[in-house]
Amino acid sequence: ARSRYLLYKSREKWTENQSKRVKILFREYPDLEKIYHLSDSLRKIYNQNITKSVAMLKLAHWFKDVEESGFKSFSTLKNTIINHYNDILNYFEARSTNAAAESFNAKIKNFRLQLRGVKDRTFFLFRLTKLFA
Repeated sequence: ARSRYLLYKSREKWTENQSKRVKILFREYPDLEKIYHLSDSLRKIYNQNITKSVAMLKLAHWFKDVEESGFKSFSTLKNTIINHYNDILNYFEARSTNAAAESFNAKIKNFRLQLRGVKDRTFFLFRLTKLFA
């Protein structure tokens, strides 16, 4: 249980004690090591400041690694990336996402749920601007 959170961190952020613990964990569960390397390599693709064409190449290598691994969950992730390939690659042009807009939409949705629906649309928009602007 203590080692679970290590798998969410990149290798560079592990302490010496955590590195020892992970070495034991990977020795006992070799599939877990393969899974960690796949997820870490995808994380590294996004954390590098690279161009769109280099990202395409690195993602193609990652797709090959996923196919060779045989893990179904990563194949599902690979198919999702392929389905939204152009949108995902646009991230490497501007290095920005629509996370702020998605977060704001979630806040509006939550606010609307708290009111149990909206009857007066103009007043609802007025309240939104006063609270979130």
